[in-house]
Amino acid sequence: MGNKAVFEGLWIENNWDWSKTNPVIHFSFDDMSYKQLGLEAAIVNELGRWAKHHKIRLTKTDYKSQFKEILEKLSKKRGKVILLIDEYDKPILDFLEKDEIEQCKINRDVLREFYGVLKNSDELIELVFITGISKFSKVSLFSHLNNLDDITLKPKYAALAGYTQAELELYFDDYLTSCTERMQISRETLLAQMKIWYNGYSWDGQTLVYNPFGTLNFLSNQAFFNHWFSTGSPNFLIKKMRSMTFYDVENSVVNNRILDKYDIDNLSLIPLLFQTGYLTVKSMDIMTGEMVLDYPNKEVRESMYEFLIDDVSNNPQRVHTGLTIMDLNRAFVAKDLEKVKNILNSLLADLPDEAFLKQTEGLFHGLIHLVFSYLGVFVNSEVHSSRGHADAVVQTQTDVYIFEFKFNKNRSTRA
Repeated sequence: MGNKAVFEGLWIENNWDWSKTNPVIHFSFDDMSYKQLGLEAAIVNELGRWAKHHKIRLTKTDYKSQFKEILEKLSKKRGKVILLIDEYDKPILDFLEKDEIEQCKINRDVLREFYGVLKNSDELIELVFITGISKFSKVSLFSHLNNLDDITLKPKYAALAGYTQAELELYFDDYLTSCTERMQISRETLLAQMKIWYNGYSWDGQTLVYNPFGTLNFLSNQAFFNHWFSTGSPNFLIKKMRSMTFYDVENSVVNNRILDKYDIDNLSLIPLLFQTGYLTVKSMDIMTGEMVLDYPNKEVRESMYEFLIDDVSNNPQRVHTGLTIMDLNRAFVAKDLEKVKNILNSLLADLPDEAFLKQTEGLFHGLIHLVFSYLGVFVNSEVHSSRGHADAVVQTQTDVYIFEFKFNKNRSTRA
């Protein structure tokens, strides 16, 4: 019998045939020691573990033959196999840095052969469910498979990977009440702030969901700050953006064809940001397939601005950027333009020497764009760039400020 007790009280409890069971094999590449052993050896270890779990004796020695053998013997013994593969792409993503790209390609080839075992195994498998944060093209990784169904952008699954507003308020009611009492704010204010910080993810441009990790950590810690970014920094993405001198990713217009441009030898920035969760679908034209991508919420937007500003302004410590922007905001509110000028000049002065030596105007425009975009979290701020200068418009509750920045070829650059 299926494990019905686990789902007691949920919809599925009375809407599933619990007499039907299938054997399960669950691969999680996050748990494999491929960095120490090599990917082939790590896969062999994992296959051996599952063979032991299902009391199957393996006679083959290489990872492809063992995979096929365990599917054949397990399906014959207990019925068609359900195969779950978590983080299918991690052995590739962990080696995307330039000095590790050869190992990345080796791992890609190993995975291609591993997944290729599934091609002629339909009669052995009930279901295959694969998760990962990237979408490598079928040509590069799944060239042997033609029956994969990518559900990422399907409306039917739009609420699968997060909490909807209704789910948050229904299932976390006690936690929300505790937060209002601890933080001494109304429920309405709490929900409004949670929405700004942790909601905003969408895969159809209509259904919005909360980031589960950030939401659960907020409910536990009862404080608004960046929870998701604290699990790891997007160093590879930052380097990619720096190499392209491209920082204005908000409201990027794409379509499926552009998002499918994702391969080791062709890592386009926007698909990379989308697949890794830093951008999400803000709107979608169902007639043309055109989508607008943007940062999902305050948590991601602020954190990306800080990382990017620190990188461009040569501040690797990443400790003062948020405070600097808040100081800039206070200076605008106080109408202290001399302080505004000093803060901006201080940020520009921190640019690396090569920015001046090589006259890399893009770095200056990039920093200006990021600073005023980050400022827009607090007040209405926009940046308009064109050849030779960048204009910024800042609107407070009482005043409108217009700035023009021009690129000078020495360190006397000033606002």
